[in-house]
Amino acid sequence: MAKVTRDDVARLAGTSTAVVSYVINNGPRPVAPATRERVLAAIKELGYRPDRVAQAMASRRTDLIGLIIPDARQPFFGEMAHAVEQAASERGKMVLVGNTDYIGEREVHYLRAFLGMRVSGLILVSHALNDLAAAEIDAWDARVVLLHERPEAIDDVAVVTDDIGGAHLAVRHLLEHGYAYVACMGGTAQTPAVGDPVSDHVEGWRRAMAEAGLPTEKRLFEAPYNRYDAYRVALDILSGPDRPPAIFCSTDDQAIGLLRAARELRIDVPGKLAVAGFDDIKEAALADPPLTTVASDRSAMARAAVDLVLDDGLRVAGSRRERLKTFPSRLVVRTSCGCQD
Repeated sequence: MAKVTRDDVARLAGTSTAVVSYVINNGPRPVAPATRERVLAAIKELGYRPDRVAQAMASRRTDLIGLIIPDARQPFFGEMAHAVEQAASERGKMVLVGNTDYIGEREVHYLRAFLGMRVSGLILVSHALNDLAAAEIDAWDARVVLLHERPEAIDDVAVVTDDIGGAHLAVRHLLEHGYAYVACMGGTAQTPAVGDPVSDHVEGWRRAMAEAGLPTEKRLFEAPYNRYDAYRVALDILSGPDRPPAIFCSTDDQAIGLLRAARELRIDVPGKLAVAGFDDIKEAALADPPLTTVASDRSAMARAAVDLVLDDGLRVAGSRRERLKTFPSRLVVRTSCGCQD
């Protein structure tokens, strides 16, 4: 049986091959609804399958979006990757995912691999993007959108959360319960001081404490972002002689590790220790007790990142303010802070 071509579809639909292309690729020109229906009916009747490889060679772009994240095993990044995949599917694109494990060399590896595959665009959740990675992006003149983080090394379009404001909300809420002070579980010594959400969460904590006239000295604890290592840090914090009355954790994963440590040490939460986190991962509602946390609209952020990375005008020069899309944070109150159900 002869292979069905785009010309065959055009003849059956009574239109041009260009219009068939516009329907298949959702653009770049609009197609009247009735014409679109005729083309889709012809495609179905003939069993036409577009040659994606040929299309990619002709356009020098594929139907792929590259997504580079630190670690999909962490629930926050897993949920973010899922949201990006859904948003990309709505635009007729597929997503390639690479995990860097917070290693700069691995980030460069995925940048080279994805850009070499001529992805339509690249969404980068980068932890301290280094100069080599930034140079790689510039060398390819790639369409790149930074998501969740905005490293100093590159000034591309970024989609972020109001991390400082969200942390400020959570800490102020804890202080309004009457706790003498709120300690903070921040990042590690390797956490970038600028452009990293955890650094911004610590800054939001500092601002709320300062507004309340409270010192922060010796009340900031370094901890990895994941629950397993944070649990070990929490055991030391909670076993010490100066156990804080309340702790704000820079990630929900840290908070879940902290709650596990508190249970193990038979410390009542929130009776003897109040806890709040940041991210509102799905598990936060199922924590014991349910975790008060800060949420942002990950679905809207993912959709914005996909729309931006597929926009032909993405790399048009503009001010930093115009190139930074910030989504608001909101406080999700549960019982770990001391509030009642």
